[in-house]
Amino acid sequence: MALTKEKIIGTIYEKIGFSKSQSRDVVEQLLEIIKKALASEENILISGFGKFVVKRKRARRGRNPQTNKDLQLKARRVVVFKTSGVLRKKVNTGL
Repeated sequence: MALTKEKIIGTIYEKIGFSKSQSRDVVEQLLEIIKKALASEENILISGFGKFVVKRKRARRGRNPQTNKDLQLKARRVVVFKTSGVLRKKVNTGL
């Protein structure tokens, strides 16, 4: 099961003691900050967690797998997440 925004809000409500609306505001504001930074191609580094990096992809040739027709894929930006060593260790402990 996935960790949802609602679960994060609920956890902040329980652990920090903010009201539900304050918890929702904190999460929404944090996500807005992250979205704006990524939209302006700023990388986001969260120590002990990882780094969100915006990479540019060039236009390239592609193929529609259903029709096998060639097509041109447009240039685009993608967000890549690189885990920190701390997070990588935490995820891999107990395997």
